[in-house]
Amino acid sequence: MPDWVRVAHVDECRGDGCLQKVLSDERSIVLARWGGEIFALEDCCSHEDYPLSEGEVEDGDVECILHGARFDLRTGKAVRLPAIRPVRTFAVEIRGEEVFVEVDK
Repeated sequence: MPDWVRVAHVDECRGDGCLQKVLSDERSIVLARWGGEIFALEDCCSHEDYPLSEGEVEDGDVECILHGARFDLRTGKAVRLPAIRPVRTFAVEIRGEEVFVEVDK
């Protein structure tokens, strides 16, 4: 059953292009800010086991700096090779100044 978990304060991810690694229990999640919104994705490139939090955000995508694979922040869809599989995304909710993500228990 899904559960909402607090992962950060909004100040931890200010300004477009911000990437912030957060943890939810044993799950590694990266928060990304683009267009005034915060998105949450699995912090692991589907092409290589490399953290997306080390990458960059551009035009609504996060780019893995290891091989240049890119993923859509909204859907997790792989939008540039060498990645062909998506990464998992998580619903985000801002409550006051706190960031919550919906994760499976």
